[in-house]
Amino acid sequence: MASEGPGGASVRVLLLADTHWPRRARELPEPVWAEVDRCDVVVHAGDWVDVRLLDALEERSRRLVACWGNNDGAALRARLPEVARVTLGGVRVAVVHETGPAAGRERRADEAYGSDTDLLVFGHSHIPWDSTTPSGLRLLNPGSPTDRRRQPHATFMTARVGADVPGRAEVTLHPLPRRT
Repeated sequence: MASEGPGGASVRVLLLADTHWPRRARELPEPVWAEVDRCDVVVHAGDWVDVRLLDALEERSRRLVACWGNNDGAALRARLPEVARVTLGGVRVAVVHETGPAAGRERRADEAYGSDTDLLVFGHSHIPWDSTTPSGLRLLNPGSPTDRRRQPHATFMTARVGADVPGRAEVTLHPLPRRT
């Protein structure tokens, strides 16, 4: 696992998933690009759809940590892992696309990741999620910035992550204005 943040200092992170670009949007919303420019690390939990978005985020972000999703083809799977792992500010982070149904998610996440992970970022549902498992594993799904599905808004998250941060992550959910 690579480390980010000197001496466990906090790291500003942008959390994305399910961009489905360019199927769901011709461009990522401007507030997302603004956060790419502000954040130390961009985390993407899969379902990119087109490798050109991966190229653009790799070029524009300071650091990208990402995995592939179920809608990602061979070109993306060749460049991204199924599960990405990194240590950010002393916090052990895993990024995966799918964690299964909401019912039983905390138990399954504890079994699969709880022994070596502090924060699990996932996607797939397009539904924002923020919970903590009985073992203390934090689960975050940023929703989708381009495909709100049954949600009132498309969304993404930002977080301050670090061993010095209460609960290891201070998270903000950002709803985006509806596209016309």
